Amino acid sequence: MPVPLFDPLASQAPLRADIRAAVHRVLDSGHFVLGPEVAAFETEFAAYVGAQHAVGVANGTEAITVALRALGVGPGDEVIVPSFTFWASAEAIPPTGAVPVFCDVDPDTMCVTVDSVKAVMTEKTKAVIVVHLFGNVAPVAEIEALGVPVLEDAAQAAGSTSPAGRPGALGTIATFSFYPSKNLGAMGDGGAITCRDAALAERVRTLRFHGSEDKVDYVDIGYNSRLDELQAAILRVQLPQLDRWAAARAEAGDRYAELLDGVVKVPVPTPGSRPAWHLYVIRHAAADALAASLADAGIGARAYYRTPVHAQPPMAPYAPRVPLPGTDEAARTHLAIPMSAALRDEQIAEVAEAVRAGVSAAA
Repeated sequence: MPVPLFDPLASQAPLRADIRAAVHRVLDSGHFVLGPEVAAFETEFAAYVGAQHAVGVANGTEAITVALRALGVGPGDEVIVPSFTFWASAEAIPPTGAVPVFCDVDPDTMCVTVDSVKAVMTEKTKAVIVVHLFGNVAPVAEIEALGVPVLEDAAQAAGSTSPAGRPGALGTIATFSFYPSKNLGAMGDGGAITCRDAALAERVRTLRFHGSEDKVDYVDIGYNSRLDELQAAILRVQLPQLDRWAAARAEAGDRYAELLDGVVKVPVPTPGSRPAWHLYVIRHAAADALAASLADAGIGARAYYRTPVHAQPPMAPYAPRVPLPGTDEAARTHLAIPMSAALRDEQIAEVAEAVRAGVSAAA
């Protein structure tokens, strides 16, 4: 049977009645922007993450730009960011006036390391964006110990855990995306910013609403970036399910690792972490040929970042200052295979068998 790369509807299906009730609750209330649903979700999400504050915004990309601005990032500053990541992690930097500085990743974990960050730090470094890529948990504390604020891009890591806590409560400030395919997905765009500092959270709230503290007077040039009530209500229905969904993703990853380790390179969780895999990304020298073989077998598979961010034409002004061999390796060899909270054991076995057959054919 075909196995899709994503299957978010299967997880949401048992919640449809509750989701409809939440939507009707918003429609009946007449509050559609920054109302009680957003306020309640912010409180509930902050408690879940383990942060003191959560602020809902329009999407995960604007979350990064607003968070950087809240940290005081601006013209003349540099922000370190991995090149093996989704485009938005770096795209969000130039709108602040700062310069993105690309660092390398460990191809086994596909996350930045303290050494890869140190290799590109300068006196102009104002912040480091640490991406919890594919749900793996990057070493935030080690990087923050270098003496610069760390912004966690946790868009793909809702539900992951580490010995130090959950993504979103590990660094100075963190950003989330609630795009529908994410571990915690809305039915449209949405995002959030979490942090532990009250003054920083208030700065975020001001920036998300046009630079206004009271909706009358304006203290800065801000953004119109607000999570709407409908999406907040939908997210509130799903948030209590996130731990169960995260456990299912982690267990599916365990099963894949049992079946595929030695056949392909499987992702390596960072020490002590329990990734709620947003994507389960294997590596193989013939990744594109393997993807074609899987497609023929009805298995969803794709490369996400075959061309790393620094090699995309709009980033030409920000050429890397050091070689990025881990990035090049990960970009060339990675391949995402099916992952969802509803992935069944028999589907995992079917995918693994197709991967084995594809690897044999490519040999």
